[in-house]
Amino acid sequence: MINDTTIDVLSIVKLKRDTHIQSFDCGDSDSNSFLIDDAKDYYDQLMGVSYLVEYKEKELAAYYCLFTDKIVFDFSDKSDFKRKWWQKFNKKNKIHFKKHRKNYPAVKIGRLAVASNFGGKGIGRFILDAVKLMLIENRNIGCRFLTVDAYKNALDFYQKNGFDFLSTEDENEDTRLMYFDLKDVIQSY
Repeated sequence: MINDTTIDVLSIVKLKRDTHIQSFDCGDSDSNSFLIDDAKDYYDQLMGVSYLVEYKEKELAAYYCLFTDKIVFDFSDKSDFKRKWWQKFNKKNKIHFKKHRKNYPAVKIGRLAVASNFGGKGIGRFILDAVKLMLIENRNIGCRFLTVDAYKNALDFYQKNGFDFLSTEDENEDTRLMYFDLKDVIQSY
């Protein structure tokens, strides 16, 4: 696990067009490829912003990419299951409005990858805490939830960090949609 002195030597740098990207290997070719081949284009096209997590300002330990998102309820779906699910979601997250909303603002963690040689040291949790804090402290936009399409091998990690499954409909998929209510951070902040 990362201790306080190790966290002190981690820095987060926003990736821009002129940012030099070192080699990166997290053990997943798709995640490696995104950082090397796509992250700058996402930035240029206003589709996502990637952040590099550097160890001692020289070694790339991890990266993550954030997109805008929303949690949506389809009111055209008249099934009792969907309506009850939406009501349960609102009640669980203590969302009370006179008019029922069709969606709630969110930020999606589009990518989160930790270099293989930094795995198991708490950097993933460090990233999640940094993202939550950034969204709560800055409040430049309204954002209630943090979402992620989590790979099956990362489900436990996200659950341990307070994320819940949005639905049971994706149980047999390669990824599961999960969410974290940022209101929980405000209450403990």
